[in-house]
Amino acid sequence: MNIIRIQAGDKIYSSNAYLVLGDWKRIEDVNTLIDVGSDPRIVDKISEMNTGIGKRKVEQVILTHSHSDHTAALAAVKKAFGPKVYAFSPHTDGVDFILKHGDRLRMGDRICDILHFPGHSDDSIVIHNAEEGDLFVGDTPVIIQAVGGTYDQRFRENMEALCRRNIQTIFFGHGDPLLTGAKQTLMASLRIIRQTQGLTDGRTLRQALSIERL
Repeated sequence: MNIIRIQAGDKIYSSNAYLVLGDWKRIEDVNTLIDVGSDPRIVDKISEMNTGIGKRKVEQVILTHSHSDHTAALAAVKKAFGPKVYAFSPHTDGVDFILKHGDRLRMGDRICDILHFPGHSDDSIVIHNAEEGDLFVGDTPVIIQAVGGTYDQRFRENMEALCRRNIQTIFFGHGDPLLTGAKQTLMASLRIIRQTQGLTDGRTLRQALSIERL
């Protein structure tokens, strides 16, 4: 799976967008754009890329959530490339298919899992390529560095489930990807969440021990 990060110009507040291609750009690979950002010049950037012969440059778009810095350029992307658009929430103009937790979609040359992960927003998802360990999180706050804040039980359970997965690289909605130590960083975040919640019952301690052994 080939992942290309697309950034906006300095004068526009926008999210990262990620164009996911197959390693060999085969006809059966699905050229996928994760988020579109808010800079319409993303169309020009993608148009200049080699994304495979006989294929649309963007065949599908997956939105990690509906905030405008991740979605505002969607109309321009749809007009230019005609992709199918997937999102967890139906409340964004241009969405064709509504995602559910546990859905699986082909991205590039890999099958990826869609995981509903409310926290940053009610409609936030993360996308996981289990085979290679790539995780796209949008703005979901999976990296936590200090005790404090508020984390409900569902968020903690989602973090626990994430820590059981093969995570090698994390791609964020803003900023640079985490290319090394991703699983260890997630585990450290989970420990902070547990400290914040003051979870000390036996069941939670057993879960913590089982996760630490992964």
